[in-house]
Amino acid sequence: MDLGLKGKKVIMNGGAHGLGLASLKLFAAEGADVAFFSRKEDKIEAAKAAIDAAGPGKVFAEVFDMNDGADAYKSWLEKAAKELGGCDIFIHTASSSGTGGTGDWQATLDMDIMGAVNAVETLTPMLAESDTGSIVFMSSTAALETFIAPQAFNAMKAALITYGSQLSQALAPQGIRVNTVSPGAIYYEGGNWEAIKGMMPELYEGTLAKMPMGRFGNDEEVAKAIVFVASPAVPYMTGANVVVDGGFTQRVQF
Repeated sequence: MDLGLKGKKVIMNGGAHGLGLASLKLFAAEGADVAFFSRKEDKIEAAKAAIDAAGPGKVFAEVFDMNDGADAYKSWLEKAAKELGGCDIFIHTASSSGTGGTGDWQATLDMDIMGAVNAVETLTPMLAESDTGSIVFMSSTAALETFIAPQAFNAMKAALITYGSQLSQALAPQGIRVNTVSPGAIYYEGGNWEAIKGMMPELYEGTLAKMPMGRFGNDEEVAKAIVFVASPAVPYMTGANVVVDGGFTQRVQF
């Protein structure tokens, strides 16, 4: 199936490891040009090499920290769009969970929510110029039902789903689709669940025991959903929240 991504310009906040990197490699394999950042130079170089090897498109990547503030973040987004020659797709993966701040309300608000809001405000004019404008927010099944404990991450990811749904209505007249992808417990090297396995084996084993498929998901399985939802292959899909959790959550949704 041709996803229609050849030559498309993809900007992601983050992307040097885990779900973000797996997605960028798939975008590159489909012929897209991509831009991303990381706080660490060594991760940037390794990720860039992996993406370059995956496909022929342009890769723009540099060190940047969202904690430098909203103005610096907006400037980076504008720079990325200029480097790529526009923006057809924006993927919001940046999250406090990547820095171990899931319980920090201010940090999670700044990164998970305002990271999305500021990017949308900056990139909407460029996305509107595209004939396939698309935004994908990364949420979590922790937003959908009680998991581990009440914390900032769970609440803010729920807010992100609401923001994405309402944004899809507002931006539809400009031809911009907005969808959310909510992974469940996903295991990959260097990820949160690898750390949990080592530090809290009871939580790890207890979660694994509840998996209907008998295993955790992996980064590439989620990445395939992200790339598909973002792509022109589903032009009438907007306002959706796509859950990728192997059947782990037990809610009923109509």
